[in-house]
Formats: sequence, C-alpha cells, structure tokens
Amino acid sequence: MTLKTLYDQIGQYKAASVATPLLTACEVVMDVLIPYVTASLIDKGINAGNLYNVYYFGAIMLGMAFLSLFFGIMAGRVSSYAATGFASNLRSAMYRNIQTFSFADIDKFSTSGLVTRMTTDVSNLEQAYQQILRVTVRAPFRLLLSIVMCLVIDARLSVIFIVAMVVLSLSLYQIISRVARLFQQVFERYDDLNQSVQENVAGMRVVKAFVREDYENRKFARAAEALYNLYVRAESLMALNHPVMNLVVYGCIIALSWWGAHFIVGGTLTTGELASLFTYVMSILMSLMMLSMVFVMLTQSAASARRVAEVIEEQTDIASPASALTTLEDGSVEFRSVRFDYKNAGGAATPGAHKRSALYNVSFRAESGQTIGVIGGTGSGKSTLVNLISRLYDVTQGEVLVGGRNVKDYDLTALRNAVAVVLQQNTLFSGTILENLRWGNPDATEEQCRQACQWAQADEFISQMPQGYNTRIEQGGTNVSGGQKQRLCIARALLKQPRILVLDDSTSACDTATDALIRQAFRTQLPQMTKIIIAQRILSVQDCDRILVMDNGLVTGFDTHENLLRTNALYQEIYTIQNELSGDFDKKGGTQ
Repeated sequence: MTLKTLYDQIGQYKAASVATPLLTACEVVMDVLIPYVTASLIDKGINAGNLYNVYYFGAIMLGMAFLSLFFGIMAGRVSSYAATGFASNLRSAMYRNIQTFSFADIDKFSTSGLVTRMTTDVSNLEQAYQQILRVTVRAPFRLLLSIVMCLVIDARLSVIFIVAMVVLSLSLYQIISRVARLFQQVFERYDDLNQSVQENVAGMRVVKAFVREDYENRKFARAAEALYNLYVRAESLMALNHPVMNLVVYGCIIALSWWGAHFIVGGTLTTGELASLFTYVMSILMSLMMLSMVFVMLTQSAASARRVAEVIEEQTDIASPASALTTLEDGSVEFRSVRFDYKNAGGAATPGAHKRSALYNVSFRAESGQTIGVIGGTGSGKSTLVNLISRLYDVTQGEVLVGGRNVKDYDLTALRNAVAVVLQQNTLFSGTILENLRWGNPDATEEQCRQACQWAQADEFISQMPQGYNTRIEQGGTNVSGGQKQRLCIARALLKQPRILVLDDSTSACDTATDALIRQAFRTQLPQMTKIIIAQRILSVQDCDRILVMDNGLVTGFDTHENLLRTNALYQEIYTIQNELSGDFDKKGGTQ
C-alpha cells in the first residue's frame, strides 16, 4: 500500500513526471553519441589531415552538445517542478488526514514524530523523487548505451569493462548493504532530536524558572550526538565508494592503454576509437557509481516513505455513520454501563477489568439544562469521561447518549458543534483576541463576542488592554495570564451556542470570586444549556444540580452536595480536607 499511497500523491504532476525521463533519455543519447563522433573527427579529420571533416564532425559535436544542454536544462526544471509538487501534495495529504484523527489516533503518533514526518521525511522523499526521475533513468540508460558503443567499437576490449563492472558492483554492494541499515536508524534519532527542541522551546519559561538550562543542554547534546554518531558511521562507509571507484577506473585505464596500444600497432584499432573507449569506460563506471548512490538514497528514503504513508493511510476509527443525525433533540447526557480502555478498544468485560480500565461500568443521566459537577482525585477518569461525550474517544463497551441518541449515530461535525469542550490544556492561537474568539463562531459579531466575554468574566480585563478586543495574542497565549487564558477559552466555547458545555477544570487558574461569577452567569444567562463542570474544588461544584464523584474509573456517587455529604465517604473526605487545608483534593493527599 505504501507505493500506491505515494503514487496517488503525484496528482497533477504526472505529466511532468513522465516528461522528465523522456528529456533525460534524450540528453543521455546526445552525451553517448558525442564520443563516437569524436572518434570520426580524430580518424577522418585530424589523422587524415582533412580539414573539411574536422569542421563537419566538429559542427555535429557542437550541435549534439547544445541539444544535450537543452535537454538537461529542461529535465532539471521539469523534475524540480514535479518533485516539489509531489512534496507539497504529501504534506497536504498528511495534514488533512491529521485533522480527522481522534484523540486515540493522535496518541499513536508523537507530536515530534509528526513534525519529523512532515519536514525531514518529506524532504527526503522530494529529493528521492527528483533523483528517481533523472538519475535512475540517466545512469542505467547511459550504462547500457555505453556498453553497446564499446561492443560496436571493439568487442575484445569490452571484456575489461565487464570485469571492472563485476568488481565494482560487488564492492559497492558490500558498502551499501551496511550503510542502508544505519540510515534506517537515523530517523528515529531525528524524532528524539525534534522532541527535545519542541519541549524546550515550548517550556522555555519553566526551564528558566527551575534553572534547568544546563540539564536541557545536556539532553539536547545527547540526542544530537546520537544522530551525529550514526551519520559519521554511515558517511565513513560511504566514503569508501570513491577510493574503490578510483581503483577500478585507473585499473581500466591501464588495461585499456596496454591492450589498446597493442591493437593500434597491430592495425585493428584506431587512435580515435581508443580515445572513445576511454570516454566510454569512464561513462560506464560513473554510471555504476551513480546507481550505487541512488540505491543508498532509495534505501534511506524507503524509511521516510513508510513513515509518511503511515500517516496518510491511518484510518480513524471515529467517523460519521452513513445516515448520520445532524440535530440534537435536547442537551441530555446519559452513560449506560460505559467502560473505556486506552490501549484496548474492544473486548468483553472480565473480572477485575476496572483495574486496567480508565472507566468501568459508568452509568448516570443528566437532564437537559442541568448543571452537573464532576469531582475526584487525580487520574480518576474525569477528563476521559467528558471526552467520550463529543466522541473525542469511543467507548470500549456500553453506550453514551446525547439528546436520547447514541453519539455514534450523529454526524461528527454536528455533534461537536453542539458539545463545546474547554479542555484542561487551554490553547490560544497567534492573532487578535477577536480572531481567537471567532474560532467558536466565525460569523460572530463584536457585540456577541463581548457578551460571551462578559459571561466568562473576561470583558473587564480585555477592556483594560491598550487595543481592547483587537489586542494581539502571542503564540501560545504567552502575553496573558493562566486565568485570563481560561476565561477567553470559555468565551470562545460559549460563542458556539452549544447544547452542552463541558468545562474540564477550566477555572482552576481563576480566583474563587471569579469562579463564582462565571457559575452565576451560567445559571442566570444560560439556563437551557447543559453544563458539565469538572473541578478539583468542591466550592466550584457544590451548587450544581447533581455531582458525580469518581474514584479510579468508577462512579462512587451521583447526588446533590447535601446528600453526598451524608452518604458518600469519598466526598466527605474531599470536603474535610479542603475545609481543613483550604486546598484542592488530590487522592494521594495534600493540595494541588
């Protein structure tokens, strides 16, 4: 499938891909014929003292040289057009498919791995494709034509070329077979290097805050050194190509000179023919060298081809059904005996399955318009739970219903437009505040954006900024605080006007007063919207209609604040710890 996948990405550049080998073949024909004409110029012109033949054959050679130059230039331009277009199509195909990935698909490929595939691997394939279009035509075609011309001139001396080709081929094979294995390891090291760079740049403030520059420098140096060592080993072996080539070439020249001189003296070979044979032997051996380099390049790019094709061929297991629903009846949410495993997406429940499941036998129902709180220790499955509502993951077992229908019955776009999720990792993009808000609704007016920000308690700090809603957000939102970033993300979600709003610990960086104002705005301004609020603080969920208490992937309680305080031991423990320590609950004890 890899070759077919890559072939499909040639697309509109197929004509250029066909034209390049044809132009290259014409260039090679001209190059190979020039030495043959040279022999006639020497024998029939210079040696014969015939000036007319010197001009005649010289003009033919000049014409062939110009034609060779023209075909070569055109082949170079057309191959560049085809190769860069091919690379562009590969990147576009990868990027489009990545956009369809579920969270499970994203988990399969590391971010640094995807970056390497879209940059280094595609660049390797671009160079390889250009070489395939030109060198893989030029080298074997030139080799074949040169051998034919040698046989035409003198079949006896052609034995020298055959012996040289065998010796050179065996030597190059031994070198290349070792080099190929090393190049297969190189790209794994590229992933490590990219990961080190990406983590360091993204977390530069943390690195400086903890004075870990030296540690990060050593970490990067180790990754760079591992890549360096592999390349040195590979290039050291590759360097043997040149001396082996020289040995064979000089051996051929000596053998040709020795035997050629005897044949010239014997009258069975002319000086011009011997000169042509010298040119052809160089052409044959250089073609073999080019083929060896192409083989190494293809071996190296084969690893890149597999890595790129993996991303393009990846089929997400989360897709819209054939006759998908496009509207939700209401904002109700129901879980029916839901089990979810991150590593195993299927299989029947077995005794003790909850010990390895992120969620196990989860059942509850939230009516449309209710506000549901979710609380529990770190790693209890809270975020996993809400990710199932909008099908960011699919359940392993059981059902998740939204609006009375299984989420798998809905069109994904319709479902995710109706379920707005503000994740733990809040992301803002480079651009103005308005541009970031309109991710929630591209057609939102400035007044609608302002209204959403008022509900999210963001309007006040935005108004104090020098350019208000036109203030530019730096990459990653580095010029706003954590709490401000959270409120902007909440406002962005509200602009979608969803049936269901999920806040995954999305007010953790806000002070308690701001948190309370946001919840009050939800109650008074958005009564028809179902709200699911994950929080570490009981204060953030105690006024919810119902509170879901989770522990190690299990639901241990689903009731009001008052009832849970009377009946649920875990909830009582959380409440007691937070009241005594004025902190947030962490199952292992202490505050977060």
